[in-house]
Amino acid sequence: MSRALSAQSLSEADRRLVAEWAATCAEHVLPLFEAEAPGDDRPRDAIARARAFSRGELDAAGEIRRRFVAGRAAHAASSVGAVSAARAAAQAAGVAHMGAHALGAAAYAARAAGAAAEDRSAAITAELLWQRGRLSDGVAAALRGLPPVGTDGSGPLGQGLLASGELGAIIRDIQEALDVRPGVGDARAHRA
Repeated sequence: MSRALSAQSLSEADRRLVAEWAATCAEHVLPLFEAEAPGDDRPRDAIARARAFSRGELDAAGEIRRRFVAGRAAHAASSVGAVSAARAAAQAAGVAHMGAHALGAAAYAARAAGAAAEDRSAAITAELLWQRGRLSDGVAAALRGLPPVGTDGSGPLGQGLLASGELGAIIRDIQEALDVRPGVGDARAHRA
């Protein structure tokens, strides 16, 4: 009997594609964590594993078992920026399990950047623009295959932490930017 995959899973090929982008987002804010916990290499290792997964060097099953390691590193930090940077790395590692974690990595990275800045809103906006500048057409297409945040309870974009508050708002911003393409308009209007 075959089990249907969550719409948030993405195919393995798409997860490998978006894992590199998620790792890049997480690595951009990693110095915030490393400044507070310089001896803790769990987030850096998670980013390296996400990249190795993207290159086909690691299998999904092994990474599914290890995906929480970097998240536990968040307890080694105290500032919102450092904790969020560790969580961004954990989300990047989680892409091997479910593609929707790529949006979690980007959202936590944006939150980390905002928390470390004097002008939180401007820093989040700047981080999101930086992230979009690193999206390939293939990654953007794969991410557009994910359901809108808060609409599908079968994964991390469901009704939990990634769908609410600041993280949910950031993910909505990312998804809206993905859906507005030159000459296409808002793709969500066409999904209904």
